[in-house]
Amino acid sequence: MTENTQGSNTRFVHAGQEFEPVTGAVVPPLHFSSTYAQEAIGKLRNGYEYGRGTNPTRDSLQAQLAGAEFGKHAFSFSSGLAAEDSLIRAILRPGDHIVLGNDAYGGTFRLIDRVLGAWGIGNTPVDMSDEQALTAAIEKNKAKLVWVETPSNPMMKITDISRVAQIAHAAGALLVVDNTFASPFLQQPLTHGADIVVHSTTKYIGGHSDVVGGAIIVNDDELAEKIGFIQFAVGAVSGPMDAFLTTRGLKTLGVRMRTHSENAAQVAAWLRERKEVERVLYPGFADHAGHEIAKKQMSGFGGMVSVQFAGGEAAARKIAESTKLFTLAESLGGIESLMNYPSEMTHASVKGTELAVPVNLLRLSVGIEDTADLIDDLERAFTAL
Repeated sequence: MTENTQGSNTRFVHAGQEFEPVTGAVVPPLHFSSTYAQEAIGKLRNGYEYGRGTNPTRDSLQAQLAGAEFGKHAFSFSSGLAAEDSLIRAILRPGDHIVLGNDAYGGTFRLIDRVLGAWGIGNTPVDMSDEQALTAAIEKNKAKLVWVETPSNPMMKITDISRVAQIAHAAGALLVVDNTFASPFLQQPLTHGADIVVHSTTKYIGGHSDVVGGAIIVNDDELAEKIGFIQFAVGAVSGPMDAFLTTRGLKTLGVRMRTHSENAAQVAAWLRERKEVERVLYPGFADHAGHEIAKKQMSGFGGMVSVQFAGGEAAARKIAESTKLFTLAESLGGIESLMNYPSEMTHASVKGTELAVPVNLLRLSVGIEDTADLIDDLERAFTAL
């Protein structure tokens, strides 16, 4: 058996997690040292010199992340946006262009449009399901990167990774897939033709709402060299404790994702039967526009559900402020259920643009609690309408 033939849970538990050779400790030690004693000038011990460049705990996490995504190289960062910023600066230069989904995460769009836009990076949002519009946008702008989220945040759109990879590569562009919502347990974009995978490891990979982080995973050696240089030169790396917590979370990703997915399916089905609900956005429904694509490239439909209310903004706000188990908070992917009002929270930065989120929409990150209790919580909240 090789790492490439091992199942997901085996890779999550064992990749980069060799026992410590001195004592036999099955959990690799947590290394806090910021610097390392050299054997002589320029003669390093196993390549370790300074904590910004290398750290054994971070190295273990990076090996684990690469294994999780069937990648060759992985890089761990202090946040998901730090990872995205480092990736873009590693590959693009002023005057270059990104084509991204018109339903991208608000923080990603803010970074690309308002921060890197001032640095000379252009962007064009498009509907990734419209192949003609996508091809035209890439060719017109000579785009170097195509940026996809699937499932998307929070509109739950599904993009055919293989097809978009073909379109991007035909035009000489690289395909980046944000795999945060699906997680490496349900989807491995590199195996479908993506060039680069990014994660907010804060979410499902960390899984316990106690650590912020980000990751980039690639197979290409040249890309890896460029990303590694920016990681070292800019220094937005995950600290050892953050790396340790992320590693611990990733080891249980599979068992958590099964429960997240099972609970989300039941919550989505319950919501769909409510007269107060206008629309439930969940790729597990057979009539979801991306259902068949999701079945092809995912092994499950995940723990995220978005819902739009017939009573408009007022109804959405009332529900968001009336639940007990579903905590009103930013973020997602933790073991506890969270509820978010994207228009004023995670996606406030895209208000007034074509990426704006409907004001009657709530995003639910369905946790691993007992499903009956989550539905009871929603039932009680609905009585407030």
